[in-house]
Amino acid sequence: MIQDTVFTDNIVRSLAFGIMGFALGMLLTPVYTTLAYRFGWWKKKRSQTTTGEKLSVIASQSTRKRRVPTMAGMIMVLTICIITVMFNFSREQTWLVVAALVSGGIVGLIDDIINLKSDGTGVAGLRAPIKFTMMVLVGVAGAWFFYYKLGYTSIHVPWYGQLNIGLWLMPLFILTIVSTSNAVNISDGRDGLAGGLLLTAYSAFGLIALLQGNYGIAAFCLTTSGALLSYVWFNIPPARFFMGDLGSFSLGAALGVVAMMTDTIFLLPIIGFVFVMEAGTSLLQILSKKFRKGKRIFIAAPIHHHFEALGWSKEKVTMRFWILGIACAFSGLLLAIIGGF
Repeated sequence: MIQDTVFTDNIVRSLAFGIMGFALGMLLTPVYTTLAYRFGWWKKKRSQTTTGEKLSVIASQSTRKRRVPTMAGMIMVLTICIITVMFNFSREQTWLVVAALVSGGIVGLIDDIINLKSDGTGVAGLRAPIKFTMMVLVGVAGAWFFYYKLGYTSIHVPWYGQLNIGLWLMPLFILTIVSTSNAVNISDGRDGLAGGLLLTAYSAFGLIALLQGNYGIAAFCLTTSGALLSYVWFNIPPARFFMGDLGSFSLGAALGVVAMMTDTIFLLPIIGFVFVMEAGTSLLQILSKKFRKGKRIFIAAPIHHHFEALGWSKEKVTMRFWILGIACAFSGLLLAIIGGF
């Protein structure tokens, strides 16, 4: 039996926020679907790769006949913001992460709106360099606040302790936000895939924050987990809607900030290993085509498309990636305890 009353109370509080996140997300979903179907927020498919080639392999894997709305990420962003503002979590711990959530969501919203207005040809959204630049600007603003206003100057190195890196913390913060948001965005390519992986990652970081005594961050993470749970309910194959770039950029950016706020930057690529794998295979594919005269490493990238091309069903890919994500989250939790985070 847990004897620490403060710790117990905060566990109960955080779990309650998780339930509230799930309940409010379920309540807001009918409002979103009514608007999405009435105004035709249909996701447009890309016809070109990032490098400008025709999407031949991925297009051949697509068997979806019906139209599916996008921008469902607004459900989660609204749910998280409403609960956070209403119950006034620790401002020092949550203002920056909520700002990253909203700012990333704005970048994604712009991209989604352009996608909706496109004719379905080309990249069907913002060009990659533009999205990258916008997320860098989000990262710069966050890094400034993190360093100058919150006063962070060091990172925790496992089995070593705190390492003061001074101003170098700012480019590290920017790199974390940009890479995490893009990795989540790249992973959002199959029904339930990104939603399930984000649910696992936020739950793991929520438990780590609880163990650290960072109860405001823990409440935020578990609220997000609850909202994601309601999303995954409707997003499992066949998906009723997609989170869109609004969801992937907002939740990815916020996840990066959570890792920085909990001083667990070295655990982020472990807990989020599937995101790293997805983004890494896309990068390797691009570099291979550029420097090896169009030769590919994978049949298609990111890697979930490679496995589909090998004959795996979309459901098998999603479920096995979920399992891998859970195993990585357990590994991250173990390292958080034995590594002294």
